[in-house]
Amino acid sequence: MPLWQETPLIYSNRLSERLAAHVYLKLENLHPSCSFKYRGVSLFVERAKEKHGTDLHLVIASGGNAGLAAACAARVLNVRCTVYIPEGVAERTLFLLKQEGANVVVRGRVYAKALEAALENVKQESNAVMVPAYDDPVLWEGHGSIVDEVERQLRQKPDALFCSVGGGGLLGGLIIGCERKGWDDVKIVALETIGSDCFYHSMALNKGTGVTLPVGITRVRDERHGVDLAHFDNFTSKAAGSLGASQPSSTVIKMALQRSGGVQCVTIPDQLSMQAAVRFTEDHRMLVELACSTTLSPAYKTQLFEKVVPSSTDKKTVVFIVCGGFKTSLDDMVEYRKTVEDDVRSDQTQWEVWIDGKCVKVDKK
Repeated sequence: MPLWQETPLIYSNRLSERLAAHVYLKLENLHPSCSFKYRGVSLFVERAKEKHGTDLHLVIASGGNAGLAAACAARVLNVRCTVYIPEGVAERTLFLLKQEGANVVVRGRVYAKALEAALENVKQESNAVMVPAYDDPVLWEGHGSIVDEVERQLRQKPDALFCSVGGGGLLGGLIIGCERKGWDDVKIVALETIGSDCFYHSMALNKGTGVTLPVGITRVRDERHGVDLAHFDNFTSKAAGSLGASQPSSTVIKMALQRSGGVQCVTIPDQLSMQAAVRFTEDHRMLVELACSTTLSPAYKTQLFEKVVPSSTDKKTVVFIVCGGFKTSLDDMVEYRKTVEDDVRSDQTQWEVWIDGKCVKVDKK
């Protein structure tokens, strides 16, 4: 039996009326670690314990959802867990990690230094295992269980699945899950924020010619899979705490390119994601990170939704993966509301959204 419990799939009357569609929400924010990460990470931890026994020492570099998922799984299975984090991580994050019994080690000012220290730890201990954040087949297997549950709960094949994407862990799971169920024709819409959209730019590099990358992003060739990746040296999006992978999984990029039903890539401004976060809180009384509200943004913008899921005579059935995230608060929502209100009062009345290389304008209000 897996460590995770089946999460609810709820019908949203408010969003269904807004979009003239059947809208369902898969509540991945209800896992013990508050995000979908618990599925894949807990499965990885179970497999590691089967191999290494009770002396297993889990090591992970993460001040975010993957780190908390590893700590939660380690506590359940009664094994050691050390989380390496960079300086400046919020006290709330430290508190939650320690509350789950994790040993927290602060190393360096940036994530790369924390990762370097974690890798050195694993080299020095024979029973230490590095827990991946998003680039591993076991993680994709665990995340793919979302599709199994949606099939049982919905009792029909949806027209589209909406998810956020950073490094590609969740998306990889959905692709594998859909393939297992014969759902390759189900549209997958993967959303990011401008300034943390390494997956969007990586897909563009492999789909077209003459692609010009924004300043601060470099092209990296992965010869093993024969794909180009967009590598971010820094991030300008506030959602980067969860979506900010320096570059995506080359394997997931390959899977997305080869999927018969394709993967539609969308990148949006932070303000649109903030607006969706506030409106989702008001509508459904749930707090989610910007990484999650990015997924939900088409639910609050009919112009955007109809571009990715064109209307027809029959109402579409769509599922939004509410991926969750623990790094959010009521204070954040107050800040987001003010940021959006200030932006709406500016001279520009529309935001620019990019869908597979094409610009779409959506109204701010």
